[in-house]
Amino acid sequence: MKDVTTLKNTAFRKQQITGHSIITETFPVTGMTCASCAVSVESTLQSLPGVQEVGVNFADQSVNISYDPSRTDPTIFKKNIQAIGYDLIIDLVNKDFLQEEQHRKNYISIRQRTIGASLLSVPIVLIGMFFMHLPHANWIMMILSTPVLFYFGQRFFTNAWKQARHGKANMDTLVAVSTGSAWLFSVFDTIYPGYWIQQGLEAYVYYEAAAVVITFISFGKLMEERAKSKTSFAIRKLIGLQVRTVHVLHDGEMLDMPVEELKVGDIVLVKPGEKIPVDGTMIDGESYIEESTITGEPLPVLKSEGSPVFAGTLNQKGSFQFVAEKLGADTVLGQIIKMVQAAQGSKAPVQRLVDKVSGIFVPVVIGISLVTFIIWMTVDGPNAFSHGLLAAVTVLVIACPCALGLATPTAIMVAIGKGAESNILIKDAESLELARKVNVVVLDKTGTITEGKPRVTDMIFVDNKSNDRYKQVLLSLETKSEHPLAEAIVNDLMKQAVEPLTIEKFESITGKGLVAFYENERYLIGNANLIAENKIIENPILVSPVKLLQKQGKTVIYFAKSEDLLAVIAVTDPIKKGSKSAIQFLQRQGIEVYMLTGDHESSAQIVAGEVGISHYKAGVLPAEKESFIIDLKRAGNVVAMVGDGINDSQALAQADISIAMGKGSDIAMDVAQMTIIGSDLNNISRASTLSKKTMQTIRQNLFWAFIYNIIGIPIAAGILYPFNGFLLSPMLAGAAMALSSVSVVSNSLRLKLSSLGE
Repeated sequence: MKDVTTLKNTAFRKQQITGHSIITETFPVTGMTCASCAVSVESTLQSLPGVQEVGVNFADQSVNISYDPSRTDPTIFKKNIQAIGYDLIIDLVNKDFLQEEQHRKNYISIRQRTIGASLLSVPIVLIGMFFMHLPHANWIMMILSTPVLFYFGQRFFTNAWKQARHGKANMDTLVAVSTGSAWLFSVFDTIYPGYWIQQGLEAYVYYEAAAVVITFISFGKLMEERAKSKTSFAIRKLIGLQVRTVHVLHDGEMLDMPVEELKVGDIVLVKPGEKIPVDGTMIDGESYIEESTITGEPLPVLKSEGSPVFAGTLNQKGSFQFVAEKLGADTVLGQIIKMVQAAQGSKAPVQRLVDKVSGIFVPVVIGISLVTFIIWMTVDGPNAFSHGLLAAVTVLVIACPCALGLATPTAIMVAIGKGAESNILIKDAESLELARKVNVVVLDKTGTITEGKPRVTDMIFVDNKSNDRYKQVLLSLETKSEHPLAEAIVNDLMKQAVEPLTIEKFESITGKGLVAFYENERYLIGNANLIAENKIIENPILVSPVKLLQKQGKTVIYFAKSEDLLAVIAVTDPIKKGSKSAIQFLQRQGIEVYMLTGDHESSAQIVAGEVGISHYKAGVLPAEKESFIIDLKRAGNVVAMVGDGINDSQALAQADISIAMGKGSDIAMDVAQMTIIGSDLNNISRASTLSKKTMQTIRQNLFWAFIYNIIGIPIAAGILYPFNGFLLSPMLAGAAMALSSVSVVSNSLRLKLSSLGE
């Protein structure tokens, strides 16, 4: 049987290498311009000693690195990335702010360069197209085009050179080689036109093509940056919930300080209308707090002394003080942000093929360009060199790996952001891709189908004379349990003003109950299995009440001393509003729904009947839940498991898709690939719908990215020239290349507008 620690470590994907833990961190990358850039960054980092796994997200401009901190560190990553023309932000505390600032500066720089290139390109095009016989026309175009290429388009040449130094190539290489070749050829014809005239040929120049390609690609990058920024809207919205300044009680006076300086144990004041900065427990005052950002529940919740409060939630009218307990990334909001960021940076299985194609794309295109030039030189007549150069340049310009690189990650980013806005947190792209194939959903009962807020309805003792002392023992036992039913019993006994005792040798028996000693007497509390295994004698007084309670669908808990049954406690847990409709909707979609519970058969039967589930198993232990999931998978099913407790963690770890309810235990959410914030089971079907629409969008993106290059490259090479004399202009190729990237990102953004409802 897997223990909780093993499962938790598996969920965080930590490995033990040479005695050190492998840690995984996400760093923003700056300077990437295409999918080939992402491949270059990934291969460079992957080759470093101590690095275990690297995943670059071109759309999100970030990289996930799993590494051994005893062998390497982020400063080494940064140095190696800078060497190939990019940069890495390694300040993890301020990385979101720094990345946003870098994005803003980059956007302004691209906009300025695009405007500058456009202003100079317009007269170049006018002269090249309409006033080519103007005196000194070629010299004027050369003077105007030089700053377009080598000032406004400087980054293409700089990055291409850095890539070449390390034996790599990317889209900047294509742009630099194509426009540089056209410009150099034009300069030669401008300075030495007689070379061609002596051969009876005209000295053609292509300044307008070189300048306009730089302009169009810069314009495309500008539009792409604007569009890509929208794909990260959800994460920026979550980050926007974080508070920058807090009111802290220090030495009797209230001080304002940055939230980064806050420490665990500080007393924080929250005023009306303010957001709560960190997680903690209220110690003074009371107020209604709107927690929809965390729980998904729209109604404000009354909080008073002892109530937990969470970062990012909104205080309504009252003022209160609370003690800070979790800060920064450790808060619930921080964990949500981290989960969404990690998910947006993860790769779907379909992306692996795209990465392989992108890795060889640029060298292949350069090869096609050279072959194109050679063929033209071989088969064409007097204008062979001119036509060959033009076709080769156009091939380099039109072949855009950007659209291919953006096809999958932009759709993933938008989808995961859409899920977060709909209270569905998705940990990785693989689970998002697989969710659409689920044909079996297995539900836990308590806290999943039911509210998870059980309450005691009956507490029947055999001997009422001595039940005060037994209630004290019972309270002492249950206060040490983490089971939700134990919490219900504790709350009921506390209302009766029962005082706990000091018990000894406490032992929790998973899936059955508790055993402990008090004054050398052994006490047990748990289900019927625990009672039977310990040969507890059933008291005739309790037989009839137990049968009646079970018929009513209540969960019966047994309390015993040594071999004698002392009492039975009946607990009920109401079914959630919406559980029945959500389950029926899944069934209408052709998904088979099962219910597994450790509860008694009669209780399980009543709940299953009320919500319309025909397949259920009662009295199952955690290991039996796990075995049930394994059996379903062996039968060829794609299984989703939904649960909320520690006892569900084994089954969650075995399922193809694991879904945790957001109000459940930490371990369940750690193991799960998806977390439903709040309690709405309808989000299961919404997750499936989101998966289907995401994969549809990815397929559309890949189709258009591939078909664009399949059609565009042959046309650029001049395949139509023998039939109709058409030879594609590099200017039109540049415009088409820019449009391809923007169209893919725009198609992904349509997911933001899609409906996930029934």
